[in-house]
Amino acid sequence: QVQLMESGGGLVQAGESLKLSCTTSGLTFAHTAMAWFRQAPGKEREGLQCISWNDGVDHYSHSDQGRFTISRDNAKNTVYLQMDNLAPGDSAMYYCTAGSSYFCPAPSAFNYWGRGTQVTVSS
Repeated sequence: QVQLMESGGGLVQAGESLKLSCTTSGLTFAHTAMAWFRQAPGKEREGLQCISWNDGVDHYSHSDQGRFTISRDNAKNTVYLQMDNLAPGDSAMYYCTAGSSYFCPAPSAFNYWGRGTQVTVSS
């Protein structure tokens, strides 16, 4: 059974940083593309970035304006999202998701999702 668990969210002030983590089990992590999405209240879920098995990165949107960086540690079965210079508009539930192949799929094609971690940025 595939499981994904996000952590690292919280309440921060504008301009601060957070690093989200997503630990996984039940999949061949090193062979799987991983991604981060977010969803703010009243808005559609938004794809942010995806990282392929060999560290290639796809940007599904440019709303982070270069402030976010996705990375992975295959030895720890973990994917990260470093978020710098956070703004109130970044407040959302952040979700980790796993694809079903080596390379990043279309944003609508992810199969497995975590429960999310809340990020709240105060002004």
